[in-house]
Amino acid sequence: MTIRVLLADDQKLIRSGFRVLVNSAPDLEVVAEAANGQEAIELAHSERADVILMDIRMPVLDGLAATRQIIADESLAGVRVLILTTFEVDEYVFEAIRAGASGFLGKGAEPEELINAIHTVARGDALLSPLALRGLMNRFLAQPEVASGTGSTDLDVLTDREREVVGLVALGLSNDEIADRLVLSPLTAKTHVNRAMMKLDARDRAQLVVIAYRTGLVRAGAAE
Repeated sequence: MTIRVLLADDQKLIRSGFRVLVNSAPDLEVVAEAANGQEAIELAHSERADVILMDIRMPVLDGLAATRQIIADESLAGVRVLILTTFEVDEYVFEAIRAGASGFLGKGAEPEELINAIHTVARGDALLSPLALRGLMNRFLAQPEVASGTGSTDLDVLTDREREVVGLVALGLSNDEIADRLVLSPLTAKTHVNRAMMKLDARDRAQLVVIAYRTGLVRAGAAE
């Protein structure tokens, strides 16, 4: 099955480079390109992309606003947004996760990293590397006023195992890594993650991370 990809960046040269990289994968196809957030929304409707590579800084409508509108649109359910950014604008990355983006990737990512990132978000997982998480959460999730408004904060609804799993998700571990850490099958680990998301009203793993830090389940500066 081919994953349909939409590129949203105001720089044609950057879009061209990403188009070549994405189309080099046998199961990926760039179906459209947008030069601003408004175009991205319109093309998301007309081209039915599976994954949108979204820059943050664009004219007319920026990537954050576009992401919020796309995620809030029920007719676009299932569309995943992968934010393209640099580590110099971490605060925007955090806002993008709150807006519903499935993850973020540096524009200087290696080709293999880009391809893997698209596959990751296309299958419904969040792209949250441990290194990026530490830098991001240390700066922003320790501030309750910044992190408010995402999911539930009642961890009492979770079982002890689910709380443990959410804590590991917040450290950036994948389902396979969680399974290895807790001596579980990957399917069981995934089930615990999905149940925790449902109980906490979290849209995806990214929001689980936010909740874990907001509630103090994981502290800023925590290590694996």
